[in-house]
Amino acid sequence: MFALQKIFALLLAIAIGISGCSTVSNATKPNQLAIGVLGEPSTFNPVLNNVATAFFEYTSEGLVGTNGKGEIEPALAESWQIDGNTITFTMRPNLKWSDGAPLTVDDVEFSFNEVYLNPKIPNNAQDSLKIGKAEKLPTIKKIDDSHIAITTPEPFAPALRTIGGQGIIPAHKLRSFINATEKYTEQQEYKDKSGKTQTKEIEKERPKFMGAWGINTKPSELVSNGMYRLVSYTPGERLIFERNPYYWRKDEQGRQLPYLDRVVWQITESTDNTLMQFRSGNIDTYGVGPEFFSLLKKEEKKGNFTITNAGPSSGTTFLAFNLNKGSRDGKPLIDPVKSRWFNNVKFRQAVAYAIDRPRMINNLYRGLGEVQNSPISFGTPYYLKEGLKSYDYDLAKSKQLLQEAGFKYKGATLFDDQDNAVNFNLITNSGNKIREALGTQVQQDLEKLGMKVNFNAVAFPLLVDKLDKALDWDAHIIGFTGGIEPQDGANFWLAEGRSHVFNQKPSKEEKQLTGQEVAPWEKEINDLYIKGAQELDEAKRREIYNQTQRITQENLPCIYLVNSLSLLAARNKVQGLQPTNLGSLWNLYRISITQ
Repeated sequence: MFALQKIFALLLAIAIGISGCSTVSNATKPNQLAIGVLGEPSTFNPVLNNVATAFFEYTSEGLVGTNGKGEIEPALAESWQIDGNTITFTMRPNLKWSDGAPLTVDDVEFSFNEVYLNPKIPNNAQDSLKIGKAEKLPTIKKIDDSHIAITTPEPFAPALRTIGGQGIIPAHKLRSFINATEKYTEQQEYKDKSGKTQTKEIEKERPKFMGAWGINTKPSELVSNGMYRLVSYTPGERLIFERNPYYWRKDEQGRQLPYLDRVVWQITESTDNTLMQFRSGNIDTYGVGPEFFSLLKKEEKKGNFTITNAGPSSGTTFLAFNLNKGSRDGKPLIDPVKSRWFNNVKFRQAVAYAIDRPRMINNLYRGLGEVQNSPISFGTPYYLKEGLKSYDYDLAKSKQLLQEAGFKYKGATLFDDQDNAVNFNLITNSGNKIREALGTQVQQDLEKLGMKVNFNAVAFPLLVDKLDKALDWDAHIIGFTGGIEPQDGANFWLAEGRSHVFNQKPSKEEKQLTGQEVAPWEKEINDLYIKGAQELDEAKRREIYNQTQRITQENLPCIYLVNSLSLLAARNKVQGLQPTNLGSLWNLYRISITQ
């Protein structure tokens, strides 16, 4: 399971649908599951992926995986032994890639030493593998053809889950892309002699791996070590996966897994289309949004499906302001006036008090949600249930905080201490009706404070570009996937992390910033995440992560909103489902279809 790639703050709900004319009929392929996604992969390269997507859960596995409860289980490694800071893995015999090539210890060594830990290949996993304040990396050493040892430079509590869960990369397919380089150009601004801003192209060099297995790569050129292999991709319409004939799992009777011959992803642009396609029978499972629960509940018997409630979802949804004070080529990313507001903790706290989250639950979630006050997921051992600062709806408290921060009212409009009317832009990804509705309500709630909020739902690729490259957004509403291990989210909280979205540093390939600052509380969270990874005593680890939750709720880099329930509707012909709040299709290899 490619657990660590789930760290970039964007939840792609498994909620599907597409126009009937482009649907792959279940009648022609009875042993297939038709599901869907709101978005589609941005790359087929598991190392370069930074968007939460189930694609790599289908096609890429690590030495270990996790079950629906988040418990660690053997995957490509059949066993392991821990001795101090070293984990020695024993590989399963006779493993193969989907093209029939042997999958060996050499692939594991290649994956880490030449790819994940390669300083010339920026990737999310590399951030999560940096250990301690010195940010030292683990060492990976082949012992023999069956064993490989991974040693951390100091105690690292999540080593087995974090390092062992990294997807293994095919050396026979991708090594040549590591050794070869390619030139690319980058736009760079500069001042000419007259002081005018000009643009010139700078030629740079990088490993060809940075462009390998992009979205335009033919599926026939890809290989998989997971349950399925991609065999067809039609942008904007569908992806078709077929069973990996060399997948290592077998059931108790020795039968090859997975049971399903094919999985079809139908791509849709909105949850409305998803609902339509599920109700018409074109897809088999549907992640039920609260806005459609009552309607579908009445149709269970007639539609021959069942809705399962797996409890509060493991992810989070939040509002965040851009706290980045940096400039690029002398131009601030954020209007300095707005930046001064956003970086005032009383401003952020006032906004939190002004958001009517109970109304969100009642009106948008139809009562099927809970207030979220923590960056750590419900149901995990590290979730702090009591003692967190909360921001119950209180407009009077909001206005008091704003006045303490120097803001004032002229009529119904809020102004800062320099007579600037308070207004900013708020974005989210289009097609996700709940997030669009959340944005509209936040806009309405903050209008009561005298703020003008320009809310806009933008295409998902544009949202990713703004958050990951341009870095020039004011505020956004997005989601972050959750899991059992807090270290899986370290990439979000470490100041140098690739998913530190509220104060993001550009990747090495992008134009760098000047003047960026790290707040004291931000550094404290950073240091606590490092300390938490080093602590082997579970009780002490919990207290460390409790402290991170207290700091985040006091300083509000993210204003957490509402956590929905995990509701899955599935045709009754779909057998073997065991949905949990960590994943509705976590055991896809055991799911089957009965006619």
